[in-house]
Amino acid sequence: MSTATFTPTAAQPTSAQSNAASRPLAAVTGAELQAPLIQGGHVRYANLDYGASAPALTVVSAHLNEILPFYASVHRGAGYASQISTSVYENSRNIVREFVGGRPDDSVIFTRNTTDSLNLLAGCLPVQDGEHTGEVLYLDIEHHANLLPWQGVPHRSIVAADTLAETIANVRAALQQGGVSLLAVTGASNVTGEILPIAALATLAHQYGARIVVDAAQLAPHRRINIAASDVDYLVFSGHKLYAPFGAGVLVGRPDWLDAGTPHLAGGGAVREARLDSVSWATGPARHEGGSPNVLGAATLARATQVLASLDQDAWHAHEAAIRSHLVEGLNRIDGVTVHQIFSDTDTENDTIGVVNFSVQGFDAGLVAAYLAAEHGIGLRDGRFCAHPLLKRLGLPSGSLRASFGVGSRLEDATRLLAGIEELKRTGLGWDYVVDAGRWVPANDHRSYPEWAPNTPGTAGAAPCTID
Repeated sequence: MSTATFTPTAAQPTSAQSNAASRPLAAVTGAELQAPLIQGGHVRYANLDYGASAPALTVVSAHLNEILPFYASVHRGAGYASQISTSVYENSRNIVREFVGGRPDDSVIFTRNTTDSLNLLAGCLPVQDGEHTGEVLYLDIEHHANLLPWQGVPHRSIVAADTLAETIANVRAALQQGGVSLLAVTGASNVTGEILPIAALATLAHQYGARIVVDAAQLAPHRRINIAASDVDYLVFSGHKLYAPFGAGVLVGRPDWLDAGTPHLAGGGAVREARLDSVSWATGPARHEGGSPNVLGAATLARATQVLASLDQDAWHAHEAAIRSHLVEGLNRIDGVTVHQIFSDTDTENDTIGVVNFSVQGFDAGLVAAYLAAEHGIGLRDGRFCAHPLLKRLGLPSGSLRASFGVGSRLEDATRLLAGIEELKRTGLGWDYVVDAGRWVPANDHRSYPEWAPNTPGTAGAAPCTID
């Protein structure tokens, strides 16, 4: 098997950046995966798509192998394996609660993902005499997961201003009008990586009698969160973005709304007593976890939080900031490349996570992504990132490119991306590309794929916003 050699041509990182991020901060599975190149040979796959689904930590993979022999149905089994699985599942709640600094009485409900968690909460908004007691307030910068669930209940949206300070002022003005029961905000934009001040927003919401839910799908894999200290009422995030497989999500928060709300999934385990034509619902997490739960998903998510909690915070942030600053500085030096952000007053190092959004003048974003994958072995995301209103606001109605990284990333990944963009601008595409099922793919793609992955890229087609 031949292996392509990589010769960087882009501007090289500073010594400080190299010291902070030349190596991964934590080991992840697939770190040395070899990607086939369309022109022949292989190269180490540069995964710059952590924001969609992060690779599993090797510690998490090992933990999975450790608990798999004990996997069994939980809660109602008297057998040894069932007792062990029940213990692992229920203890995962305690681990997750501790990771996010939850209050002792906060409910921890396992779901399928962040979207599922927010839909669950939408069914638990307070109701009196058959009517919702208030509106949900949200910004136009939200991921669809924190946008669409609220459109089925009384709601108001706010268009974010050009600065974060002005946007917070707009939120205050909307809250002052009264009638808001819940403020729904992202912890960090999945499009640009900009962090919102959740503690300040929580204070603001409570000042006007509202609660706050934070979509931490992007924030939790990059920053420690303490919801008790920040006085956040509800927090949601996903395991698949937090270095854990199996598609588990979580909702952590105050139990009163959750215990009174509509059960999210009617079925076994969610009831105290079921009759032929009526039911007495359980309270606590069981109320919303009908059916057999995702035991392995909850267990691996909990184990991933323990790994992140053990990281040195300063080293963690320095590692990410070094990669981000190198990438942003390099992109800004390439003619025709624009780095996008929402607010003009956010600091690209202190108020952002490992997400960089950009576009290349004269090239469709999907074509650039296909070129980087096929000719350079680089994986990143293109499109509208399940944030259509925000992309329209940024003047990118047809989409842009997003590079995202985390604890398993290394500085070389950013350097390779810069070199790939420079080569595209200097010499153009090195292969012919066609549109197949709505996606750009290499023409006459001769590369082979594993037997257990029979569909070659581009043949299946994919909705533009289903997995991010």
